[in-house]
Amino acid sequence: MATTTTDGGAGTGAGEDRGPGAPGGGPAPGALSPAGWARWTWRVLTSMRTALILLFLLALGAIPGSMLPQRVVNPDEVAQFSTENPAVAPWLDRLYLFDVYSSPWYAAIYLLLFVSLTGCVIPRARAHLRLMRARPPRTPRHLGRMPYSARFTTGAAPEQVLEQGRTVFKRYRLERYGDSLSGETGYLREAGNVVFHVALLGLLVALAAGYAFGYRGNMLVVEGDGFANTLTSYDSFYPGVAADEDDLAPFSFTLHDFQADFVEDGGFSGQAESFSGELTYRDAPGAEERTHTLEVNEPLSVGGVQVYLLGHGYAPEFEVRDGEGEVVFDQPVPFLPRNGDPGRTADGVVKVPDALPEGLGFEGVFLPTAGERTGEDGETGLASTFPAPKDPAVTLTAYTGDLNMRQAQSVYQLDTSRMEEAGESEVLRPGDSWELPDGAGEVTFTGYEDFATLQMTHNPGRLPALLFSSLAVLGLLGTLFVRPRRAWVRASAGANGRTVVEVAGLGKTESTANGQEFHRLATELRDRLRDVPAADGPASSKE
Repeated sequence: MATTTTDGGAGTGAGEDRGPGAPGGGPAPGALSPAGWARWTWRVLTSMRTALILLFLLALGAIPGSMLPQRVVNPDEVAQFSTENPAVAPWLDRLYLFDVYSSPWYAAIYLLLFVSLTGCVIPRARAHLRLMRARPPRTPRHLGRMPYSARFTTGAAPEQVLEQGRTVFKRYRLERYGDSLSGETGYLREAGNVVFHVALLGLLVALAAGYAFGYRGNMLVVEGDGFANTLTSYDSFYPGVAADEDDLAPFSFTLHDFQADFVEDGGFSGQAESFSGELTYRDAPGAEERTHTLEVNEPLSVGGVQVYLLGHGYAPEFEVRDGEGEVVFDQPVPFLPRNGDPGRTADGVVKVPDALPEGLGFEGVFLPTAGERTGEDGETGLASTFPAPKDPAVTLTAYTGDLNMRQAQSVYQLDTSRMEEAGESEVLRPGDSWELPDGAGEVTFTGYEDFATLQMTHNPGRLPALLFSSLAVLGLLGTLFVRPRRAWVRASAGANGRTVVEVAGLGKTESTANGQEFHRLATELRDRLRDVPAADGPASSKE
């Protein structure tokens, strides 16, 4: 059996490329009609090159969302960033860089990508469906010019050769053309390509649906407190454009115990080791109570909502008596940790507007482990030296007067514009009291509780997005590993009465596996025909 391998390739002459403005090359761009400009715009928008550019821009636009705090995830970090960077933050906010994924420019890129992919995928899917229904191409006249070709003779009749050829090339879709068979296989490669792009389009739809019909909300829950899924219970709430705020899942839960562990030795001392919270929850009022351990990457799933653990901190507990000796405040108050502070020093305020004879307000600093620490400026001062509460302490600055509670204000900030400073306390540890000057009252630091910052996420597009992502991976695997190829078998009568068999193959992708497969199939066909007895007729030779 003779086998030849040649570099297939043929070129055809073409006339010179005439631009739109060249003579005989059509009207110049300025002469296009509105319909012509619309067709040109649609062709450019729906080209694969444009889709790739838009996909790159979408990924590029997501970079600020991963580098800067996002208001939908943690509004407190956005507020703190704005406080620390008063010159830059307003400009970033004008560019929607604190709300990247809901910004107009990101939505525009997203919408253009969706339109571009739709225009790319639908015609391609139609073309592939037509290709799958079409017959394999006719057998070329000169099979010896194919990248792989083999030729041998046999005593079997041409019909027997073609019958054996159908058996050997059984994985190919075969079509008979006269004295030859034409076969094609590997359709799954293009099918995988189409599935990948359709899945990518479906993924965009699922993500858009999740954004439109879903919602997110953030809240802070102190150890021992509960939460009911109502709009007023959220610290911040971000509904989708089509979400129904009155149709929230009626679940509730209580945070019974929160445990935060930190590394105590080695170079990673002070780093968080684990966070976990013990919850009891109900799907609806009157439903059976269940338990769940809330951890990082272990959210609570209830009522179609996922409850994620975002952060942790401490809520010092104070008892405040006013100037008349009455207890007017007795509860824990969340203090927010300072960004970048390894000891988790936290700041907070206590507001007591009902105190007599004047309202009381306190600005405080909570130190989980009080001690001396040298700052970047070289000065040594009181600070927290470890994030775990080994030696909890608090310092307070007291104010008296009108807290201006009639105006909307943050629970973490104290409006002192109508108040007077009453003094600063010593370092208070659990059980210590501070008697305010001028008989204004007394405050006692009674202890502390842990708190957890949580995020609720309702995303109806989550499961469809997972499905389309899986389909995209499967389609990509088909595109990478399936080899489209064509093969032909021709059987014709030879001059000496024997049948001349030609086998040829063409791989549409460069792979050494193509040549190996064609050679194996040609060898198998030759071996099968070797055992076939010669038949009477033009293809058999008899003396």
